[in-house]
Amino acid sequence: QVQLVESGGGLVQPGGSLRLSCAASGSIFSINTMGWYRQAPGKQRELVATMSRGGVINYADSVKGRCTISRDNGKNTVYLQMNSLKPEDTAVYYCNLREAARGRDYWGQGTQVTVSS
Repeated sequence: QVQLVESGGGLVQPGGSLRLSCAASGSIFSINTMGWYRQAPGKQRELVATMSRGGVINYADSVKGRCTISRDNGKNTVYLQMNSLKPEDTAVYYCNLREAARGRDYWGQGTQVTVSS
């Protein structure tokens, strides 16, 4: 079993910044991708950013240039630095760990990010 614990969400004004963290624990396969997805009310869950253990990164077009994903493989932790936040970034942000070789997907409980003045 793998557990993902997120932290760092909250309320921020437009133009502000937040840093999300997600720590994974348990029986983690060495080859994996960690990342962030988000779901706004009434919308489907969508990709924000992912990063493989080897450093391959993928960003959604909507966050390119404003968000930076990073990870500490020794700590099995992934981070998402979000800058220049907009009201449309408001959503529940979910951490994901994908073990493609095993066909397994794990999700965190979600952390709320609200961008409002």
